[in-house]
Amino acid sequence: MKTVALIGKSGTGKSYQALNLAKGKDINYIIDDGLFIAKNKILAGKSAKRQTTMVGAVKTALYTDEDHKNEVMAAIRSQNPDCILVIGTSENMVDKIIKRLELPKKDYAIYIEQITNEKERETAGKQRHQLGKHVIPVPTVQLKHEFSGYFMDPLKIFRRISSGKHEITEKTVVRPTYSYLGDYFISERVIVDIVGHMPSSIKGLEEILKISVISGEKGIDIHVDISVTFDYNLMKLAKQLQIKTKKEVEKMTALNVLNIHVYIRNIIQ
Repeated sequence: MKTVALIGKSGTGKSYQALNLAKGKDINYIIDDGLFIAKNKILAGKSAKRQTTMVGAVKTALYTDEDHKNEVMAAIRSQNPDCILVIGTSENMVDKIIKRLELPKKDYAIYIEQITNEKERETAGKQRHQLGKHVIPVPTVQLKHEFSGYFMDPLKIFRRISSGKHEITEKTVVRPTYSYLGDYFISERVIVDIVGHMPSSIKGLEEILKISVISGEKGIDIHVDISVTFDYNLMKLAKQLQIKTKKEVEKMTALNVLNIHVYIRNIIQ
């Protein structure tokens, strides 16, 4: 097994560049911020960007927790990769990760300055330090449960491949709690207001009578009591309300909607 390092200071665009670099080097596996990733899919680990403090994020990125470390090591042994790309902010950090995960010593290191220009690094720095945005090199759908409410945005990257066709790689942009000067939360009132506008867009839905939200680590459950018109298909109407509610709430809040329970309390003739 070969080990290759990608090294650059925080906020220089390492995670953004990682997938394209790995593909260009024919490397299918990446170690990045506590995660073990294969071809745009998380195989094991937990993201350092999910931690609530900078200290916690660093510990996660260095696999200091035994259970976390053992989970990732087991996944690596199971995959038996030919080569792994290890991402870190310094040679010292990369060496610590390699030692902690019992990987072979790195064959060589690639520095972010070798694959990006100054303008690209400056843009990445602004996204990180001014807007608090962090990139994770996997599709958004894989992170919804873990990052519910953390401002997830899909980032689609178009890349021309040798056949002349275009390949689409999706990455995810998140804003970890530790990137803010204070805590972040979304008021239940916001969700109530979003769902409360649904009657204007769904025929047969007369009124939203009551909305309640139950929050959990992986997302939220929404309970909606409604009043409907008699001469509409009630099952289709309820399904339409579920679909629209999920779409609008996730779009406007980035919360992961686990379930939407619709209760028809009143039928108007």
